[in-house]
Amino acid sequence: MSVSSSTQALEYLQGLPLQTHRKLYEAPATVLAVFRCMLPHLAKTLVMAMLYMPTAFPDAHLKTWFKPGANRQKEQAVFVLAQLHILDTAKQDDGTRSHSLSPGFKRSLRHALEGSGKDGSFGVSATEEEARGERRVSVRYLDEYARAQWESILFYMVGGAAGVDVKSDIGVGTKKLLQAGALVQIWQSQPRITKEGFTFVLQETNAQVWNLLIVYLKMAGDLGMNETDVLSFLFMLGSLELGQAYSVSTLSPTQLQMLDDLSAMGIVYRSSKDARVFYPTRLATTLTSESGGLNTTGGTSNNANASNKGFIIIETNYRLYAYTDSLIQIAIISLFCKLQHRFPNLISGKLTKESVQQAVKQGITSEQIIAYLTTYAHPQMQKNKTFIPPTVMDQIRLWEYEGERVETENGYLMREFNSQAEYNDVKKYADACGVLRWSSDEKRMFFLSHVEQVSAYLKSKKGPR
Repeated sequence: MSVSSSTQALEYLQGLPLQTHRKLYEAPATVLAVFRCMLPHLAKTLVMAMLYMPTAFPDAHLKTWFKPGANRQKEQAVFVLAQLHILDTAKQDDGTRSHSLSPGFKRSLRHALEGSGKDGSFGVSATEEEARGERRVSVRYLDEYARAQWESILFYMVGGAAGVDVKSDIGVGTKKLLQAGALVQIWQSQPRITKEGFTFVLQETNAQVWNLLIVYLKMAGDLGMNETDVLSFLFMLGSLELGQAYSVSTLSPTQLQMLDDLSAMGIVYRSSKDARVFYPTRLATTLTSESGGLNTTGGTSNNANASNKGFIIIETNYRLYAYTDSLIQIAIISLFCKLQHRFPNLISGKLTKESVQQAVKQGITSEQIIAYLTTYAHPQMQKNKTFIPPTVMDQIRLWEYEGERVETENGYLMREFNSQAEYNDVKKYADACGVLRWSSDEKRMFFLSHVEQVSAYLKSKKGPR
């Protein structure tokens, strides 16, 4: 799972209540996925060290595992584990703390690692009877199906920006998801991509999928679906084998409903609503893996590996050449580049002040443009020390700065402390936790990106010593 996609999923999980976490942790597949893909490396180390401990672990002992001056890393790891209700922290009579893994998480992780526990958590393979009458599909077919479904979604979003009359029918449910996620808005019966949508299409496929699935999770209640069942099914999909047929017999009503929605996105394949089997596609099996997932924005459609090799050439005079016939790629490039010519497998254009600043107004940053151009740089460009000419990168950044674009960040302002000593103490703790964004010692106030950890710290200081 990519950094961006795991961050999205982690932030969503951290906002769930205790009861939801406890229900989720009953499934070994869910616990294994959370452990592998959601936890920072240090948090994983703490979990594995405590997995077979018979008693709670004193905080004083925990501190000995860290080098002097590493309090920030320790607090961050403990905080993530506490937010996910993986780590139970108790305060002793003498005022010290002790830690232990939550019983449900510990039990399920042991089952996942040992191969024990109840069957079905990692999916149930379809029997011969269930698969009878179903056409056996190949991995190649699943890849083509997933690619076609996901590209339909992307083209629905960016087609209007390319001046194309969008007729693609991606399903009413998927259209509602895109609107609910503020990725598109309807104007004169046509979808128009939003600034959030611009950011979305420039992400790698795995991050796009998680972005849309989180919108789906937030709508689960309105759709009459059980949120825990939705999450459990998504994590289970990440553990399934590509090309294997799985039975629907063990799925809950919510998960059966999900099959239709996920099939429309290309995440699973099901031949019909009455089929007793389903197949996970590569979009599903990479939900909880390190892979970036299925390529849906490649170069020429005749070369599936084009995106890995790259297809964009940029000259020092800001002229751009892209060897692609993909309508999606052409539409994406047109978001920040003035296109001039189009041939059967080649487009040419130029990066201009107007085209870049127009992209900036829509929410695309200069770093996103540079990252995209670097990712898809042609092999000839990759022979250079920097794939993109430094003068071009500098100019893209300057054009953004000229637009006086202001970046905002949601957070919390803390002020009105009782004393300078209290201010210094809490500020130091916030900085150690990595949530301090700005401070003014003169005004005795500071700004935090997250307040939960600091709030817990303040409450602990008010408690009995």
